[in-house]
Amino acid sequence: MKVFMVDVAKCSGCYNCQIACKDEHSGNDWAPYAAPQPNSGQFWCAVKQREHGQVPKVRVEYWPVFGGQDPAIADYAPEVLMEREDGLQVIMPEKAKGRRDIAERFEGVYYNEKLDVPQACTGCAHLVDEGKLPHCVDLCATGALRFGDAEEFASEIEAAETLTPPSKGAPRVFYLNRPHLFIAGDVWDPKDNEIIEGAKVMLTMPNGETVETLTDDFGDFYFRGIDEGTYGLAIEARGFVPVERTAIDVTESVNLGDFPLERA
Repeated sequence: MKVFMVDVAKCSGCYNCQIACKDEHSGNDWAPYAAPQPNSGQFWCAVKQREHGQVPKVRVEYWPVFGGQDPAIADYAPEVLMEREDGLQVIMPEKAKGRRDIAERFEGVYYNEKLDVPQACTGCAHLVDEGKLPHCVDLCATGALRFGDAEEFASEIEAAETLTPPSKGAPRVFYLNRPHLFIAGDVWDPKDNEIIEGAKVMLTMPNGETVETLTDDFGDFYFRGIDEGTYGLAIEARGFVPVERTAIDVTESVNLGDFPLERA
């Protein structure tokens, strides 16, 4: 089965993939796979953006999504899909004519009012049939977006995530380093008005486990890749009085600000 592999850590938000999709499909008829995509309003490959945290600890992350490759579509409307041995999902224009409900139900599926059909990513099936890469993958400048057989990416798939539950069918898009949340802050010595490097910061997870990190050259600390929940934080540094903060409710990435430590 063919799959997309997306490494969010490598995605710079250049939008090459989104532009490549428009270049390949806008005004081009790739029957029987896809009717022409309108010049505006549709993004079969759409780059999403998310900002995390508060100044000065802010991160911006990008990742492309491919609405037509959502396996839940096969559960909902299998009669409109082309059967392909490589597993790519293709909403066939002739079979899907008038099916506005598909576009209303699934993110990333658009309705072409002029042609009266739902439209979405086909994985550039017309190019794949020629042994080529989907145009979005071909124009990815950073290597964040790859395409191939699932077996080729087997080891990476084990560590990857998907945007849809496995119960909805076999995923066709896998994400490495998918954005999660972070807790951050900085530690300093108010007496000398200096940052404290190498302070031990311990984060208690919602399940009771504890993870540790050290403050960096700027006195900053980060705990990345966490999820929503209630956390606890403790900070220790040689020669200073330890501090704790409990019941930190995290629903978004949070900069806890500065932690001034008193001399012991």
